[in-house]
Amino acid sequence: DGVAQGRGFKCSLCTKALKKIQALAGDNPDQAAVAAALQKGCRALGRTVGRLCQRLVKKYQDEITDGLQNGDMPRDICTAIGVCRS
Repeated sequence: DGVAQGRGFKCSLCTKALKKIQALAGDNPDQAAVAAALQKGCRALGRTVGRLCQRLVKKYQDEITDGLQNGDMPRDICTAIGVCRS
């Protein structure tokens, strides 16, 4: 798993990606808004980071969607899916 190189890097990537996605999804997003934001958010991070972002999103789409719909903070979502240490 190429994503597992640096836990700190992975955590900051996850947090940064989710902040972007959260901003794109807006307040009280529905499933469709989150799905669209997941696609756009990863692309906005550039090519290399965007690919990692897409892998992360694909793997944890349900958890990320639930978290964003619940209004959880990006860092908390990343911790819940095991990317960041609490």
